[in-house]
Amino acid sequence: MDFTVNQLAAMLQGKVEGNGSDRVKAIGKIQEAEKGAITFLANPKYEHFIYATRATAVIVKKDFTPEKPLGVSLIKVDDPYSSFTKLLEEYDKIASFDKTGVEEPSFISENVTFGEKLYRGAFSYIGSNVKIGDNVKIYPHTYIGDNVIIGDNCIFYPGTKIYADTEIGNNCIFHSGVVVGSDGFGFAPQEGGTYKKIPQLGNVIIHDNVEIGANTVIDCATLGSTLIERGVKLDNLVQVAHNVEIGSNTVIASQTGISGSTKLGKNCVVAGQVGLVGHIEVADQVTLAAKTGLSKSVKQEGAVIFGYPAMDHKAYLKCHAVFRNLPELRERVNELEKKVLNLPAN
Repeated sequence: MDFTVNQLAAMLQGKVEGNGSDRVKAIGKIQEAEKGAITFLANPKYEHFIYATRATAVIVKKDFTPEKPLGVSLIKVDDPYSSFTKLLEEYDKIASFDKTGVEEPSFISENVTFGEKLYRGAFSYIGSNVKIGDNVKIYPHTYIGDNVIIGDNCIFYPGTKIYADTEIGNNCIFHSGVVVGSDGFGFAPQEGGTYKKIPQLGNVIIHDNVEIGANTVIDCATLGSTLIERGVKLDNLVQVAHNVEIGSNTVIASQTGISGSTKLGKNCVVAGQVGLVGHIEVADQVTLAAKTGLSKSVKQEGAVIFGYPAMDHKAYLKCHAVFRNLPELRERVNELEKKVLNLPAN
């Protein structure tokens, strides 16, 4: 990263106050940034840091007026937090897509096609008939099986495993330890208490702009496809079972497990340690609060669900209020019972 303050202001559609020719080569916190770094001020609680920061430039709100002399250049924008986020995104692109070329030892099979600016790290493996787009980064110890299709601008961090026949769109990120396309949990009970494995013959399809956290597993379908739609974000340690469908722009937090053939709608929010049984459907824009155990479909769009067994969040809070008062209620019932039993007979 090496830009002038003026160049960054143009990128953020902001206005410079100060020396626009100063160069910026790093990003930092306002209280820690050194010369050559850019930072931001969005929360008024942190305003006192701007008068002592060593940063070269600070992104601030358009109406910001300093109370003391400043030793930094300002980039004035409508929303400092959003502008700084955009700057982080651009910086991340530069850092993430910087690598190109092939490290050895690595292995590539027959009939593989790939676009420009490919990076293949040491000890990576690419199977037969794989199609890879432009600007794809495959880090060391990554496995990509036969017949996999990968779009442009994807990143596979170290230790990612992509099983055969998986289809991946553009701008997807797979963090270390991700497994895509492993067998679903399919076993048929047999006489005598044993189980017979059901072959898992389907695949996984992942659309554009999906990010999958470390050590998350997405199983292939028994038949057909497990489907992850555009813009889905999965945290670390999420289990997605066979034939699951996750709607676009749904986000799922860590330690959530989704059982087979369940369908989640678009723009849902699933918090940590949520469990969903198989063969149910969740409507669009539903929120499942942390540790929810969902055992039936949610048909109401925008519902907020919590608890085990799951129920409407407001109803749960009312029930919890009663639950907290149970000891006192029990004492009152006991007192009333004594009074009733001691009433004089007619």
